[in-house]
Amino acid sequence: MKLWGGRFTKPTNELVDEYTSSIQFDQKLAQQDIKGSLAHVEMLASCDIISKEEEATISKGLTAVAKKIQNGTAELSEDHEDIHMNIEKLLIEEVGPVGGKLHTGRSRNDQVALDMRLYLRESIVMLTDLLVQVQESLIEQAEKNLDTILPGYTHLQRAQPVRFAHHLMAYVFMLQRDTERLKDSYKRVNQSPLGAGALAGTTFPIDREQVADSLNFDGICENSLDAVSDRDFVVEFLSNSSLISMHLSRLCEELVQWSSAEFNFIELDDAFSTGSSMMPQKKNPDVAELVRGKTGRVYGHLMGMLTTLKSLPLAYNKDMQEDKEGMFDTVDTLKGALSLFAPMISSMQVKKEEMYDAVQKDYSNATDLADYLVQQDIPFREAHAIVGQIVLYSIEQNKYLLQLTLEEFQQFSSSIGDDIYEALKPESVVDARNVKGATSKGQVKEQFHHAYHFIEGNKSWIQSHEQSAGNSNYLSI
Repeated sequence: MKLWGGRFTKPTNELVDEYTSSIQFDQKLAQQDIKGSLAHVEMLASCDIISKEEEATISKGLTAVAKKIQNGTAELSEDHEDIHMNIEKLLIEEVGPVGGKLHTGRSRNDQVALDMRLYLRESIVMLTDLLVQVQESLIEQAEKNLDTILPGYTHLQRAQPVRFAHHLMAYVFMLQRDTERLKDSYKRVNQSPLGAGALAGTTFPIDREQVADSLNFDGICENSLDAVSDRDFVVEFLSNSSLISMHLSRLCEELVQWSSAEFNFIELDDAFSTGSSMMPQKKNPDVAELVRGKTGRVYGHLMGMLTTLKSLPLAYNKDMQEDKEGMFDTVDTLKGALSLFAPMISSMQVKKEEMYDAVQKDYSNATDLADYLVQQDIPFREAHAIVGQIVLYSIEQNKYLLQLTLEEFQQFSSSIGDDIYEALKPESVVDARNVKGATSKGQVKEQFHHAYHFIEGNKSWIQSHEQSAGNSNYLSI
């Protein structure tokens, strides 16, 4: 007999049990479920809904169940549908009928919403910490390569030279926005739904604020229907995760390109590469490729969650059982990617000479030639046309701009002097861009300064939230 089976005259069909069971995946919430139950039973005793003796018995039983789940001796059964009913069944087996009082004043609806919020806030802190590690690895490489210059691209065509440090710092700032989105979402996750019951609250004189305080929530969900029926906090997490994955994927695409023979700008460490079963010479950037590939997986979970929720009436519906697997998989996918990313970036070999050689074999200093003419009081549009003609001439002569003689330059404009060679050097080109946020050495150093500041802020946030998110006041399985 199921724990909810009192009004039923026959057991559910075995196929129904198999189809509707969620224990295969929601057992991942065992730690959170027991923490929530310990706080709930403590509150029931404080409100004189159960006795102190009953509280002690149930709490002791929950601790024993937790240990059995931890060491793998607890039998979690599909017959009991989900982690909540499995734990309650194990508790009753452990302490007898008094274990049935645990569920007083709550429903699986508010219980699962609580468990998911507990799980997600821990995950947000963990992922934020991993993002900071990736930021630090990028800054480490950027500092080593402050004077490394490579072609910058638009449309995947060479555009203007940039410092490699400047290029890497672009991702540091992208990831910073990702951490800020995660941290901001934490406050919406960190509201307790427990006490909302199935949808309308409970007749028992419970103290919702006590449970919220015990579990280190910032407050309670103020509307019981909203508390059990919405998963916008999961959608927000999946959306933020999709942005993180997109940023990682863009960098992975560049790592794959840069490590090819056609670019030859970097070499990834052997520890983060694989070989071919057929071609012995191959060294493949498989980690970067797989991070790029798994981005679609994360996007899919976001779209799946949005689609599940889009037509659901209030309050809880069984459709919402689909809210967990995508969330779990997204956390695991990001955790795996970010854990690999920091050491992959830190161990990456940067081929400075090859990058510099590439900069000297293109026309990416053409804009600087136009700017030079503007400084000679030639209107920019006219200067643009002149430089276009010079580039066309250079291509026809199979030369680059710095290979032209002064006489060749002056065929197109008498305003060009011999100081043009200094102006078109890659070092001069990057340092001429000295506005805030640009690629000159001084501006890149300023970006380092800003990054140090916000990374310290990230670390302080992580430190202040690690204990409350993990809720060390209760059982740690």
